[in-house]
Order: sequence, then C-alpha cells, then structure tokens
Amino acid sequence: MKDADASEIYGSYTGLVYLTPLLGGYLCDKFLGNRRSIVIGGLLMAIGQFFMFFSASAGTNGGVTLMWLGLTAIIIGNGFFKPNISTMVGQLYPANDRRIDSAFTIFYMGINLGAFFSPLVCGSMDFKWGFLAAGVGMLIGLVAFVLGQKKYLISEEGKHIGLPVKKLDAKSIGMIIGSIAIIFFMLNFKQMFKSDLDIISYFIYGAMVAMPVLIFSDKSLSKIETQRITVIFILAFFVIFFWGAFEQAGASLTLFADRQTERTLFGWEMPASYFQSVNPLAVISLAPIMTIVWGFLYARKLEPSSPKKMAIGLGLVALGYVVIAIAVKGLGLGEKVSMWWLIGLYVIHTIGELCLSPIGLSMVSKLAPLRLSSLMMGTWFLANAAANKFAGTLSALIPGGEDGTGGATSFLGFQITNLYEFFVLFIIMSGAAAAILFVLSSWLEKRMHNDHVEGVTE
Repeated sequence: MKDADASEIYGSYTGLVYLTPLLGGYLCDKFLGNRRSIVIGGLLMAIGQFFMFFSASAGTNGGVTLMWLGLTAIIIGNGFFKPNISTMVGQLYPANDRRIDSAFTIFYMGINLGAFFSPLVCGSMDFKWGFLAAGVGMLIGLVAFVLGQKKYLISEEGKHIGLPVKKLDAKSIGMIIGSIAIIFFMLNFKQMFKSDLDIISYFIYGAMVAMPVLIFSDKSLSKIETQRITVIFILAFFVIFFWGAFEQAGASLTLFADRQTERTLFGWEMPASYFQSVNPLAVISLAPIMTIVWGFLYARKLEPSSPKKMAIGLGLVALGYVVIAIAVKGLGLGEKVSMWWLIGLYVIHTIGELCLSPIGLSMVSKLAPLRLSSLMMGTWFLANAAANKFAGTLSALIPGGEDGTGGATSFLGFQITNLYEFFVLFIIMSGAAAAILFVLSSWLEKRMHNDHVEGVTE
C-alpha cells in the first residue's frame, strides 16, 4: 500500500481500538461487571490475533477479509478489556488514596512488558508468528486472571470487586452483534464502495462531540460532580494533541526509521521494528524513578497537580521533536541520520508519557462519579481514539514517499516540503498545547475538588 493509505488505516484501527471502550464501559456498568467484561474482551482479542495469523498465512487467497475480521475482533475485544481492567486498579484503593498514582504506574509497567517483546518477535521473523504469539499470550493472561481473581481482586475493606451487576439482556446482546457488524463495515467501506470517504473519522470525531452532551444531560449530577467531569473533558481535549504527536511512532517515525535512519550496529542491521521496543523499555526503566520523583516532591509539598504534570508531558513531546528536527535539518536525498537521534526522541517522549498517561488514568479514577466510573474511563479513551485517528491523518503528511524527502503536503495552510518542516509541525502543535494547559492548570485544580471525597454507596 502507499504510505498515505497505510497511515490512514493505521489511524482508523488504533482510533477504533480506543473508541469501543465506550461500549464496553456501558455494558460493564449496566450488566457485566469488570471481571466478566475482561474475560469476554480477552477471548475476543485472542480470536482476533488468530484471525490475523490465518490472514497472513492465506495471503491473497482471502487474506484481506480475514484481516478485517481479525482487526474487528481485536477492536471489539479491546472495548471490553481496556476500560474495565483500568477501572479495577482504581477500585483496589479507597477514594482519593494517593497510592493510586503509583498503582497505575506499576500497571503501566506491566502493559509495557508486552509492548517491549512484541516488536522484537515480529521483527525477527515473519509477522504472522507475531500474531500467533499474541493470541497465545492473551490466553495465558486470561488463565492467570481467572485463577487469581478470587485471591487478589479484593478491596482493602475485604470486598470482592468487579462482580457482575445483572444478567445480560437481549437488547445488549444485539448491541454487541450490531457493533461488530458496524465496525467490520466501516473498515471495509473504502474497499467495498471504491470511495475516498473516510467514514471512520466522522464516527470517531462525532462521538467525541456527542459524549459530553450525553453525560451532562444527566440531571442527577451534583455541582461538584459536574465540575469534576468538566475537568476530565478539558484535559481529554489536550490529550488529543499529545497522542497525535506521540503516536507517530507507529507510522511516520517507523517509515523514517526504515528509510532514513542508520541502523547498522557492529555490522548487523537492526530491523526498523526494533525501535518500537525503545519506548516500552524506557517505561519499564523510568517508571520506578518517576514514582520516586513524585513521592520526593510530595513529601516536600512540591508535587505538581495532575493538569501541570500533563502540561509537562506535552512540553516533553514537543522537545522530542526538537531533537529529531535538529537531526534532519538540511538532510539530503538518500542521506541517513544516526539511530541515537531517534532513540533520544523516544526516551524523551517516554518521560512525557509517564507524566501524562498514568496520571490521566488515575485522575479519571479519582474524579469520575462511582456510578459512571467505567463510562468515564471509556470517555477518556475516546479522546485517545480521536488522537490516534488524528495521528494517522498527520502521518499521511510525511513528504516524499520511499525516500521520505521531496514532494509537498500541507496542513491548515502550513506547507510541508521536507522532513524538517514535517517535524516542526509537531513542535508547534504540542508546544502550544502545553503552554495553554499550563496557564489553565490553576483554574482546573479548583474544579477538581480534591478535598471532596465521594461517599461509597452499596
């Protein structure tokens, strides 16, 4: 596929992966409970990975259809899995317990163990074996979850968390089946109708507008709950700019690694996919340090608020692009830069991610009303959906083609004729967002009402 087409599919897939937690969060709150949702989601994701394995094995003999089936199963499965497993981490602790930040950081390290190994597996052999490994790994994880849930999924008060609410009704089963059909249709739309219309963009961005309207129409919300939810939505908006820049790792930055990065190390050429392991390795290495830093600052009453931490994260993603922009300035046709420039970008971005992502998850867990906890977590991931779709759109702007140089694209009147101008776009976008969020942070802090503890209801 052409770079632009591949980038758009990448953005659509990763965007939908973050959109379906809305469905999973709703069904969890109303019927399934966290535990059952996680099992359903894990099974669907395993099935999806096996479809991807069969797709790669089939090749042109029905492989594309199998790929869409695999992506659909993973997207829906993730919708059940992602918001509910995140919510359960917050439920292990009392309301407003500051240990939740540290717990989410440890949780984040676990996620990144898988993210570290997967590019190494995929880059070392045919990609189909990577899909097979992912499916087997998901099944192993599910077995561990089922066997350990009775012993470990207990709050400090000794209560079992995440249990089913009530039986699933026919309407909700129909909703699940309909969602699977809609996502499969949207992924196939361009191919089926030979159209350039990107209906997934309208779907994701439309949901981003609709969710605040839906939630704020709930008349049972108190003034404090309304203000806290407002903070979540405002910060979710800024998160779009962070992930829109950060998620270039899966598309434009990987093209850059493949075509214009010197990857030879002691006579061995490193596969471009290996660079995808830099971020999770840095997360695993730096997460404990960040936890210590936040604890050190907290003890001295200097710890930044959640909005300020997120502003710092946005500033760091801009700094990462400053590094790579310096590297490519004046880069000629066919010339390559040292891999250390790209590794430096990924490490800086990782520090920014640790300032923003686990802090955001923790913030939603603390600010969302208990009765809407999974839905609000799904809403938070909706911002990630918009950001990932946006990232795919931005990645398609990378100039050139096979060499990454030459050719011209534009974004909101900003002309992009080379890699330097392409990376400057992300410096401007994330840097401006960081500055605005930092200015707004004091106003947001007042509306978080950190002194207010919501009463726990049975």
